Amino acid sequence: MRILSLLPAATEMVAYLGLADSLCGISHECDYPPEVVGLPRVTRSLVPADASAAEIDAIVRERANSEASLYDLDADLVAELRPDWIISQTLCDVCAVADADVERAVRGLAHRPQQVNLQPQRWADVIAGLRQIAEAVGDAGRAESRIAELLERVERVHQRSVSSRRSPQSVVVLEWLDPPFTAGHWTPEWVEIAGGRELLGQAGMRSRPTDWRTICQVDPDVLFIACCGWEPARTRGELPLSPDRLSAVPELAELACVRHERVYLADGNAYFNRPGPRLVDSLEILAHAIDPEVHPLPEGLRDRAAVPVRLVL
Repeated sequence: MRILSLLPAATEMVAYLGLADSLCGISHECDYPPEVVGLPRVTRSLVPADASAAEIDAIVRERANSEASLYDLDADLVAELRPDWIISQTLCDVCAVADADVERAVRGLAHRPQQVNLQPQRWADVIAGLRQIAEAVGDAGRAESRIAELLERVERVHQRSVSSRRSPQSVVVLEWLDPPFTAGHWTPEWVEIAGGRELLGQAGMRSRPTDWRTICQVDPDVLFIACCGWEPARTRGELPLSPDRLSAVPELAELACVRHERVYLADGNAYFNRPGPRLVDSLEILAHAIDPEVHPLPEGLRDRAAVPVRLVL
């Protein structure tokens, strides 16, 4: 059995199910677990690697308007790899190769692979995706024990939040900064389970643009930044916000989260915006940031904790 994964979350799911040895190729963004990084990569990004958040937003909007792809798929390499299964997604054309591009690439192949399309909108859909992959490869029972482990960890966080009897803290999670984008999909679910109350993002809905004045109006206790596709070091390059931004919205300096130093930065690329097994790590990281007394960080995530950052100078 040969599996070609076109998105990082799917690669992690395949490995989590014990099928890493069946992977024959991956996307340019797949970087976990370590044993997959040497596999052939069949995609590349058409977005300049050094583009700023504002530049990337402009490129994404322009290509969306022209229906142009953000990624290049190497159809010749796909043919050479002869996958039995291709795992892709229909959730977001910004996040990975679009399903239409995959269909065009495989249309002329002599060996027509089967496809698994993942559509994770909420946490339950991620669980369903694990089952979908296991069923596709003919081993439906393979996923159940691994899923049980994930659900148990989520329930432990939930029980700690409930047992604490503390009032929910207000939270805004952002997955982009210029312009700011609220986090949707599974993230508002995580905020609630972690003992918070998401003020702008909506569970099961797409991430959507907002503005800094709106964030000032809702005035969250916690502002949590996990930029999509960016590691923390790259996001730090966008912070603190530029002086002209502060002069345009002076209320930013008066946000409760700014005054109490509760603006946090986490790894959105590896965790929060990657709908695979490590979403549970994301929950544990988020819960610890919201209430570290109630939610101690697991030993294996100590070096992945969200860190306080300065939003404005």
